[in-house]
Amino acid sequence: MHIRTWFVPSLALLAVVADTAVASASTSTRSSENDQLRDLGGEWLYVEDITEDRASEEQGPPMSPRFMLRVESDAVFWERPRGDERIALDGSVNEVPQGNSIYRYRGTWKDGVLAYETEILKASDRSRATLLRKEFRPSPDGLVVRIVIGEPPELDSHALYKHPEDIAQPEAANAGIEDLDWLAGGWVGTSNSSSIEERWGPPLGGAMLGVSRTVKSDRMTGFEYLRIVERKGGLIYVAQPGGNPPTEFVLTEFDIGYAVFENPRHDYPQRIVYELTDDNLLTTSIGYIHGGSPRYFDYTREEL
Repeated sequence: MHIRTWFVPSLALLAVVADTAVASASTSTRSSENDQLRDLGGEWLYVEDITEDRASEEQGPPMSPRFMLRVESDAVFWERPRGDERIALDGSVNEVPQGNSIYRYRGTWKDGVLAYETEILKASDRSRATLLRKEFRPSPDGLVVRIVIGEPPELDSHALYKHPEDIAQPEAANAGIEDLDWLAGGWVGTSNSSSIEERWGPPLGGAMLGVSRTVKSDRMTGFEYLRIVERKGGLIYVAQPGGNPPTEFVLTEFDIGYAVFENPRHDYPQRIVYELTDDNLLTTSIGYIHGGSPRYFDYTREEL
């Protein structure tokens, strides 16, 4: 009798404890998912292509090398110059007419992955023209981005992005401004039917000053202010294309007639190389630090 009386309330107590444990676990899971969702927010910068078995020269960002996400309670917003793009998290569909096409957007948040699908339909018969799927997965290393185009996939790319402040800056090589005196002078060349020139003053006062100009069909189509300055035992390359705010690159490697400047926190370029050949030609290149095909420019020294 006493045993039965004790046993019944004990079962009720166990049920309450179990329900509490389940509720606690559920709350903890939701909290973890919310934390992961919040981890999507902020500015993201391309670091490297992590697609399996992809040749180095084919590597590169699968989408913009820099983008911004903003997380709210029921959606993630992709901040764009043309207007923020809202990614609903409940799988609801949003259709937007654009010209002769209809863009159908759908987003979901599940198992720590934000999946965002864009289906482009022909307005005439609503048949599918293109299917684009994006996946954003926060990880201990940063944000893993996957882009799939077509069905079956024509392209399947994976890349790692990080917050700029989480990307380590390179160590500066121990160099002084006189180590780059070989760069001084006027350099001229052509690229895509345009004439290009880059002119550097001699090392003086711990700095070299330069300017670049691109001309096509007798019209200037671009210019850039340049300087290389000594700082803390190393050299910093400062570029201002079009007179824009300066972007700095650290000299990481150098030799006679060779200099490499890097800034992994810049979208593009992240790496700038100057190389003087044996026949007194100057080759410059810009590209990413990891993989990709750099763009090359060839110059000859201007005759005085």
